[in-house]
Amino acid sequence: MFIKLRVHPSSKRAVIRKKDSDAYEIWIKEPAERGLANAAALRALAAELGIDANRIMLIKGACSPSKIVKLM
Repeated sequence: MFIKLRVHPSSKRAVIRKKDSDAYEIWIKEPAERGLANAAALRALAAELGIDANRIMLIKGACSPSKIVKLM
């Protein structure tokens, strides 16, 4: 299953909003440096879905706010 993400790094608050059945918008506090924002976004999504973070793989968008992840 593929999920589309829109990540907003360096936010004042950490919030996850479900936009559609396969799309989420995530605000995180971590900066977009050295992959910190990507890792935090994947951890937040895993917590929201109730699965282990190791079961989520970033497919596209490592250097972009728009990302596609795959649930394994």
